[in-house]
Amino acid sequence: MKKSLIALAMGAFVLGFAEFVMMGILPVVAEGVDVTVAWAGNFITAYAVGVCVGATMLVVGRRVPPRRLIILFMAICAAGNALSAISGDPMMLLAGRFIAGLPHGAFFGTATLASKMLADPGREGQAVATMVLGQTVANMIGVPAGTLMASMFSWHAPFVFAAAWAVLAAVLIHRFVPVLDAIPDAGLAGQFAFLKAPGPWFILAAVLLGNTGIFCWWSYVSPWLQHMGGFAESMVPMLLVLAGAGMVVGSTLGGRAADRRSPGIAAAAGQSLAGVALLLIFLFGRGSALCALLMFVVSIGLFFVSSPQQILMVEVGQGGGELLGGACVQIAFNGGNAIGAQVGQMVLNTGATYNWIGLAGVPFSIVAVLLLLAFARRYERQYHLKATGRA
Repeated sequence: MKKSLIALAMGAFVLGFAEFVMMGILPVVAEGVDVTVAWAGNFITAYAVGVCVGATMLVVGRRVPPRRLIILFMAICAAGNALSAISGDPMMLLAGRFIAGLPHGAFFGTATLASKMLADPGREGQAVATMVLGQTVANMIGVPAGTLMASMFSWHAPFVFAAAWAVLAAVLIHRFVPVLDAIPDAGLAGQFAFLKAPGPWFILAAVLLGNTGIFCWWSYVSPWLQHMGGFAESMVPMLLVLAGAGMVVGSTLGGRAADRRSPGIAAAAGQSLAGVALLLIFLFGRGSALCALLMFVVSIGLFFVSSPQQILMVEVGQGGGELLGGACVQIAFNGGNAIGAQVGQMVLNTGATYNWIGLAGVPFSIVAVLLLLAFARRYERQYHLKATGRA
């Protein structure tokens, strides 16, 4: 692997850790700041809202070279996690989570473009998957380690770790990522021009709805494992390693599928897998073996779609909207994250068991698959030809 891509993966690691660690430590944090587990879902939502707001930084940063932008995003990530680490009450933690989320979408939008620029011809999907691999490794190793830190020391400890890692990532990105040219400046309005066509909205709606479906359940994966799987709290970190392994598998397969087939079809396949697994969670998600297996399958689907969707939005943004297009994926992803956490919260507040939040996600997944298939059939070829200069 190129050192430059590994450095970008280090940045993706800390953002993946900061985003997903809350799912693993949700009960501990809830107890620490004296709120219910259902209310603590707002800490997930706060990060997701920060992602959506922060992507607007690219509107004014379009003339800045990618490497400089990415280092700035790491600095903001460090600041947000540092504030979370010193929080003493729910409102302060909400603020820290919001700030920590601000660079997330902007980073992945910029890092996707940088990865494509650094890739060998014909291996763009795998290059983006290498960058995204940092996020999946965060789920396989970082999130379980963060969960263990919270149980052994304090719920503050994972946020201290995230702040320090963001600083390290900034140093490595400065050292190994070469200076890359900024995208052609299409003007303030020009970078939004790609959104006038219907194609991008098919992708963004699919990302939003697909992740709404998954995060109805995933936001509460830790208590689900304990209540429906019968696992002790001490087992959750080890189980999250299994989930992270599924994400690594999904990201790797999704990148290869995007290169060999088409990103649109690859994304639809990954979303279909996750949707089927959510239905199986509702029907059969009881007992340790089945719960562990179904969690693994959902994890594969969750990140199988990541690289294909990022590539699709960079391609539809050609002509000045590449950075914004890549960031829009993360806006939609975390918009779905936020909505899914709230939908799951509403289901749990009715007194339903944790398996019902899996069923609540199925309709969203079905619509997402249909949208991706419609895009692949009607629009994908024309955007790909334009992006490769063959239109």
